[in-house]
Amino acid sequence: MHLKNLSLINFKNFESFELEPCAKINCLIGDNGIGKTNLLDSIHYLSFCKSFLNPSDRQNIKTGEDFFVIKGKFELDDNVENIYCGVQKDKRKSFRRNGIEYQKLSEHIGLLPVVCSSPYDSDLIHQGSDIRRKFADSIISQFDKSYLNNLINYNKVLEQRNILLKNSFSTKRIEPDEIEIWDFKLSENAEKIYEVRKQFAEELIPVFQKYYTLISDNNEKVELVYSSQLHKNNLYDSLRKNLERDLALGYTSYGIHRDDFDFIIENQPIKRYGSQGQQKTYVISLKFAWFEYIRNKLDMVPILLLDDIFDKLDKKRVKVITELVADNEFGQIFITDTSYSRMPDILKNLDISYKVLNLSTNEIITNK
Repeated sequence: MHLKNLSLINFKNFESFELEPCAKINCLIGDNGIGKTNLLDSIHYLSFCKSFLNPSDRQNIKTGEDFFVIKGKFELDDNVENIYCGVQKDKRKSFRRNGIEYQKLSEHIGLLPVVCSSPYDSDLIHQGSDIRRKFADSIISQFDKSYLNNLINYNKVLEQRNILLKNSFSTKRIEPDEIEIWDFKLSENAEKIYEVRKQFAEELIPVFQKYYTLISDNNEKVELVYSSQLHKNNLYDSLRKNLERDLALGYTSYGIHRDDFDFIIENQPIKRYGSQGQQKTYVISLKFAWFEYIRNKLDMVPILLLDDIFDKLDKKRVKVITELVADNEFGQIFITDTSYSRMPDILKNLDISYKVLNLSTNEIITNK
């Protein structure tokens, strides 16, 4: 699978833009603020129906305009897929595949797998557990539709249970039959989600450790640990046991919405004990593991988006990463860089097709 043509109208800082990428490495170079990351974000939109930078569609419309359009032409299994994303102020987002409107955006997820690594990946280490859960959910949802549906249903039921708890907060009383219905529905979806997450962690960990070793070229011990309340108890019994506590709190304190993934280096949390270079290598290795995991599950090579990943990495690691993605196991890749010479100098010594676009001068360097 690869992107053959990308067209933008009024998307972020682009009034009008069109790009015909090569099928292997595409490098976008230029100063900060020129739009390199926005181009990667537009490709992310065409895969996930949303931005990886800004969750508000309206805020991605170019200043002074009232709509944006992203169009992409993809080659997929010898077929051409034309994907359209249109957003207009105060109207529902329009998302089409070959001219046919999706009724549910979730139906599109997984068709065009994309893996993105950006400076915001540091949030995986430094922010709360919800960020790490979303990371896992976004990977699994690309190949497992039933998981995505269970997750959507779980969140809907959780919201209803929390409303019931909040409404009963003042009296600290609740109708047993009413809450039991939500407990049963919540448990039913949670058990399925838990089993998939557990298997996902077991399968991802060795792949992640392989990439960390390749990039770091040392013997640091890194781990990824799935943490869940369901390791010890089933959800239904725990919800019944903790009902009085939940009534006092006014929300559900037990469930898979409390799951986490612990990032460990040398038996210590990498958040506290890892250097900037180690943390950067850790999250990049996670994204490469995501790439291989999706490739194996879908038997399809995802598009890889690498946004400003070379910051805080030494020259040796930059070279290792570039040579790694140039391997045949990787497909189409988009890389952004503020250096005007780093990527061209590395790429010209590799036997691979590439296109370098200087967004400051619109100069294009190719080697097909």
